[in-house]
Amino acid sequence: MASIAAEKYITPEEYLSEERRAKIKSEYIYGEILAMSGASNAHNLITLDIATELNLQLRGSGCLVYSNDMRVKTEATGSYFYPDVVVVCDKPRFEDNVFDTLLNPILIVEVLSPSTESYDRGEKFAHYQELMSLREYILVSQDRIRVEHHRLVETLWVGKTFEAPEDILKFNSIECELPLRDIYTRVSYSD
Repeated sequence: MASIAAEKYITPEEYLSEERRAKIKSEYIYGEILAMSGASNAHNLITLDIATELNLQLRGSGCLVYSNDMRVKTEATGSYFYPDVVVVCDKPRFEDNVFDTLLNPILIVEVLSPSTESYDRGEKFAHYQELMSLREYILVSQDRIRVEHHRLVETLWVGKTFEAPEDILKFNSIECELPLRDIYTRVSYSD
């Protein structure tokens, strides 16, 4: 993700107004707009496979799966992000009647890119932790089989790493399971 610093402080309202007209997506943190770069083939395939698997398992459950273009706002910090995959259960809460900014995700997945890995693991995760509804945060490597599963246990975030194709992610918040082999089914890695 390339960062383009704002010349002046941009209010959340100004960002949202501009973003809704923009041809490229940008995230917003503390008055700064961060332009998003394109995704690789592996990134796109992994994101689509995760969203597809979760969507199939959640069909008819009352939970909805969004991929790539559903903006999420962290109300406490007034920041806006575009997660790779978002799940919301119960009734989705939106910022306004445009219905393009979700306020209550229960699960967020980010597929890591070399340029965003430390950001997704650090600052972005800190913002996501401000979401009262969030129960699970998943970081998926695109250059090797590796998934980090963070879940909220009472008031602490607990992480576990999975690296074998036969490993199975169990999402307690949405009562789903996802084998790593299904995440990486269309991506190959040479040793």
